[in-house]
Amino acid sequence: MTNLLSYRQQFDSLKNCHYLIANSLGAMPNSAKDWSDKYLNLWQHRGVRAWDDEWWPMSREVGNKIGRLINAPNDSISMQPNVTSAQATILSCFDFASKRNKVVMVEQEFPSLLYLYERWLEGNGKLEIIKCPTNMTAPIDKLLTAIDNSTALVSISQVLFRSSYIVNAQAIIEKAHQVGAKVMLDVFQSIGVLPIDVKKLNVDFAVGGCLKWLCGGPGACFLYVRPDLNDSLKPRFTGWLAHESPFDFDNTGMKYTSGSYRFLNGTPVVPALYTCQGGLDIVSEIGVEQIRQRSLEMTSRLIEKALENNWQVYTPQKTYERAGTVSIGFPNALAISKELLKRNFLIDYRPHAGIRVSPHFYNTDEEIDELIQEIQRINRK
Repeated sequence: MTNLLSYRQQFDSLKNCHYLIANSLGAMPNSAKDWSDKYLNLWQHRGVRAWDDEWWPMSREVGNKIGRLINAPNDSISMQPNVTSAQATILSCFDFASKRNKVVMVEQEFPSLLYLYERWLEGNGKLEIIKCPTNMTAPIDKLLTAIDNSTALVSISQVLFRSSYIVNAQAIIEKAHQVGAKVMLDVFQSIGVLPIDVKKLNVDFAVGGCLKWLCGGPGACFLYVRPDLNDSLKPRFTGWLAHESPFDFDNTGMKYTSGSYRFLNGTPVVPALYTCQGGLDIVSEIGVEQIRQRSLEMTSRLIEKALENNWQVYTPQKTYERAGTVSIGFPNALAISKELLKRNFLIDYRPHAGIRVSPHFYNTDEEIDELIQEIQRINRK
């Protein structure tokens, strides 16, 4: 196994703090600055020629890089500014005025997506939100029962953002396909810390981004579309880059291109396509399997120490149910989270989940122990 701590030298952002929040924003690798400089130098010295030099094909090239992490074929991933707009692109492919007009979700989804689906389907389709008895898990039996012949789409996160619970995506996909529905799998909380194989899952769509476990910063999200579905989908949320001949500037109507660019719309967020690549390269070099093994060691350590202190743990203790985050609850968790941030312990707080702690391959066991000790000190005040 690679000595993962040897990669700390590539992260000056780890100096003078305990960086323990990869599930919200991964630590910045030093190479992100080099990639940013490459973008700025090209803009400065080539000007408008930069579009033909590098910028136009970058969505496909970066998408292919991400694709290699999740076993997606080349030209099946388009780069998107955020996950909400990526899901809106796929939503716009469906006709919710038909008999198959239902979308199934769980109430523990990230709120941005719940807002999107609620407004999109209002008065034109049905949204069934499955209640979750606890903040920790999603009730798979109720979810599977809800997926019926009226279901057009199931939108589900592979890992719930509050608890880090791993949803049984395989069972959901299989049930959806049995009844003729499709599945949108959100892998934002799993890519880079949990091995993913979109071919093996046979998932229809997947969305995610480089912001978190891929250490790539904001603005570089992605949309995977299963290649055999590509030509049958006609997004209404579209734009000039999805046209088969965008530089003809044809005003006579939309003629969709093929491949990943079919799901683009306006001009891409070019700077983000540069800054995300340093983290992508590091994660690819290490391999997600090694990261997963190390992550389980660290999250097990966190859970053990939290339970020793009689703190509430919202994250599953079974390793096969847990991704990379441990959510810990105790009285005054919000106030304690603010104090931890002042003391350069970088974590975050979420309602109904307490503080979220997300160590990554660059973290040490000592940092975990020191976080626990710091919480104890604050509690004693």
